[in-house]
Amino acid sequence: MKSSVQARLDAETQETLDKLVLQLGWSTSEVVREGIRLVHQRHAVAPRRKLIGVGKFDSGIPDLATNKKYMEDFGVKSMGNGWRRPEKSAKE
Repeated sequence: MKSSVQARLDAETQETLDKLVLQLGWSTSEVVREGIRLVHQRHAVAPRRKLIGVGKFDSGIPDLATNKKYMEDFGVKSMGNGWRRPEKSAKE
């Protein structure tokens, strides 16, 4: 889709545009388009990174992260056969 852009340029900016047209051998439109591309590259916001796996797994247990009963024997198997849970003291 082609469109037209009108811009008011001060004398200094017009002079710079004229110099770029002569120096590069481009049309005024080409210089303006390249300028827009460069401004976009410099000020573009990087896409947000996404965490892999977020929201993809469902244990089916709604309170898994907050209910301590699910952590009671967590890691016991990795401690070896001779390991036993310490006896609860009277304070607990």
